[in-house]
Amino acid sequence: MSSDRNPASIAPDSPGSGRSPSTSQSQSTGHGIVEPLPDRFDVSGVTSEGAAWLASTGTYPRGTLAFWEDRPTAPVVLSCGFAFDVVNTPAVFGRRMLDRLWDEGPGSGPVATYRGRMLLFAAPGTAQRLPALLEWEEWGSGGASERARSVPPLLCHGTGDAVTVPPPAPTVPAAPRTGSRPPAESRWLVAPDTRHPWLPTPAILLWAAIRAARSAARRRIPEPSPDPPISIFPPADQDAKVYDVSRRR
Repeated sequence: MSSDRNPASIAPDSPGSGRSPSTSQSQSTGHGIVEPLPDRFDVSGVTSEGAAWLASTGTYPRGTLAFWEDRPTAPVVLSCGFAFDVVNTPAVFGRRMLDRLWDEGPGSGPVATYRGRMLLFAAPGTAQRLPALLEWEEWGSGGASERARSVPPLLCHGTGDAVTVPPPAPTVPAAPRTGSRPPAESRWLVAPDTRHPWLPTPAILLWAAIRAARSAARRRIPEPSPDPPISIFPPADQDAKVYDVSRRR
């Protein structure tokens, strides 16, 4: 999945185009001046501006960028609540949410996988607001009703929390003797490519979670088979020859 489809141009509450000045310029953040990384990280979709946005969440952004310059394939732990919150979902349900966001909604912000979980980057404040919205709409995973249980537990990381994010450069696991490569522990599905990426709000993620739960419920309930039609004609002769009348000239 590529992030070429910029949700900022179609989301009703998006903050503009999301594009920022040239990577040759530095940008001042709440933590100081952040210098861009080389564009060699474009291989995985994480541009120098996207890496600078990720690094801006730390206390020492320059240190994070310097670490990535030395070890571009190393994941790092970043703080939530300043530039983004993260909604941590089971892989299958997160994929359904992502499908709904891109097929029927405004798209998504950056999305990563880590140890079989999916990390959806969201607007700051989502970690506090989304669980309350799910409970209000009776879709909270802690409820006892069948409707509530259709949404699995969503781990919301906000202020005071931290998450491990994939490295800017893609990692290629060594191929074992069997010839097949093991899946990467963490990777980007939708990589950050701008200093100001569009991030979904709690309301948008609530909509995606409900749509994903309903689609999963429809898959679990088999469609009832219709009753066989009642014929007024006698049973056909099993030995009769059948002709394909559609081939007549």
